[in-house]
Amino acid sequence: MAGLHDNELDDKMSSDFTNGKPELQRHDDGDVVVDRYGHVLKQFDPKAEARLCRKIDLYIVPTVALLYLFCFIDRANIGNARLAGFEKDLKLVRYDYNKVLSVFYISYIIFEIPSNMACKYFGPGWYIPAISLGFGICSICTAFVDNIHSASGIRFLLGVFEAGMLPGIAYYMSRWYRRSELTFRLSLYIVMAPLAGAFGGLLASAILKLPHFGGLKQWRMIFAIEGIITIGLSLIAFFTLTDRPATAKWLTEDEKILADARIRSERVSATVVLDKIDTPKVLRGIFNPVTISTAFIFLLDNITVQGLAFFAPTIVRTIYPKATVVSQQLHTVPPYVVGAFFTVFFPFLSWRFDKRNIFFIVSAPLMMIGYIMFLTSNNPSVRYGATFLIASGAFAFGALCNAQVSANVVSDTARSSAIGTNVMFGNIGGLISTWSFLPSDAPNYPVGNGLNLATSSVVLLCSIALLYWMHANNKKREARDVDAELAGLDDKHIGDLDWKHPAFRWKP
Repeated sequence: MAGLHDNELDDKMSSDFTNGKPELQRHDDGDVVVDRYGHVLKQFDPKAEARLCRKIDLYIVPTVALLYLFCFIDRANIGNARLAGFEKDLKLVRYDYNKVLSVFYISYIIFEIPSNMACKYFGPGWYIPAISLGFGICSICTAFVDNIHSASGIRFLLGVFEAGMLPGIAYYMSRWYRRSELTFRLSLYIVMAPLAGAFGGLLASAILKLPHFGGLKQWRMIFAIEGIITIGLSLIAFFTLTDRPATAKWLTEDEKILADARIRSERVSATVVLDKIDTPKVLRGIFNPVTISTAFIFLLDNITVQGLAFFAPTIVRTIYPKATVVSQQLHTVPPYVVGAFFTVFFPFLSWRFDKRNIFFIVSAPLMMIGYIMFLTSNNPSVRYGATFLIASGAFAFGALCNAQVSANVVSDTARSSAIGTNVMFGNIGGLISTWSFLPSDAPNYPVGNGLNLATSSVVLLCSIALLYWMHANNKKREARDVDAELAGLDDKHIGDLDWKHPAFRWKP
């Protein structure tokens, strides 16, 4: 099975690494990289690790980044299609557009955790390309819808396939990178969300200049062409994505050993990177207090992120009502470009300092200031400037939140369920966002902007409280007697403790 590790390779994982050269030697502690007290038993050559990371970056990041780019485009292109006549042609009235958006999130939320567990069970090397192929087909099908019912049905299926992308890629990358490295690497594909807003606007503008595509015209061309591109990328990914280090033909045996051992060096008493799925570990990931708290923060943030994705073109239209449709599409691009910069910049700092929660606290005020500007000014330049601040603060949370829940569990199984839970909560925020900018609230949308000011304010308060709690709880954990608490427990029960292991410490 894809989720299990090669036994032959596992036998080598106790190797010491000095100057990048492994000495195949077993430890007396039962082949662990971290002992029951949380002490790392191995030392790794920084240069060898750096070379390995660069190699992994080259082979893994470009493929998942491109897949996620078109995942987000295929989800958010309905906002561009709206400007090009989607509502009029389908005879959508009043809240029908919001209903079509909501259907997507119903399936997206329901399938979030099951999809991520399936990703672990079958292996992300083929599962991620498979679901990408699915939502590419759904995008093409959207080009042929002719009423609210067919549009809603396709959007529901789109949610089923897309549910596994964000958490699946985050889980997949946790197989390859250390805790500190993961945040920045996650940002390298999550940055595709704001870039999708920018690139999606440019691509939609270019597509709309075509007289037709086959028998399709106007907004229908957007869905068809972008869906075809997605399918092409998915087929390539079946050949380029490697399931895990042990199966990577582009890694040497020494690099495979190093890749495995350095991941286990951050997992208390772990003897393998990829454990078997079992219920206690699944529940440890879901009901981890840091997972629940961070997921709630991600929920609040996603009200803004998804609101921008679906309604940025609409908001721009209210700011520049006399501009052409193509001009309105192009005006959605610059805020996303600035947001993309901060999506990578904050996680880059997180990587260097091995901190995540502090960047929640730094990002939230940017969103708050942006929404205050929306609520207090009708000046088009001020309101357009506000979109830059909001995008700068909102988009970094995708990488930061997923990295935080990943860093605060031990086992691979708990990690997959924790990331799935985080993204599931985030998409509840996405569902709320579909009703945050209502037609009755136009043109200035005080209710939608007020809601987002409230959620970003709560993000700030929750982030401060979570940081304080993690530090306080770590102090309490210092007083625990590891030997006494683990006495009489076998390896299975010790592994199932996960973050309840007495030597475990929260990593803010």
